[in-house]
Amino acid sequence: MADPKDLLEVHVNVEIPASALTAIVENAKQIAGTDESGKYRIDTAAKVGEMISRFLAEYDFENYVRDINNFPGA
Repeated sequence: MADPKDLLEVHVNVEIPASALTAIVENAKQIAGTDESGKYRIDTAAKVGEMISRFLAEYDFENYVRDINNFPGA
């Protein structure tokens, strides 16, 4: 994985299956639990970003994008 000081935060629109979003929200809520009033206090949008970033790191996104053959239209 890249050194954290070499990472950039990029805000983009990505298409993911609705079922993937549902799974992220359900799992994040399960991990976070509820507060005293029964409400979930978790930023599920941040969890989506964390999950996508983790996936990209684990599956070597950097080397994937270095290969010109992976670009649409190449």
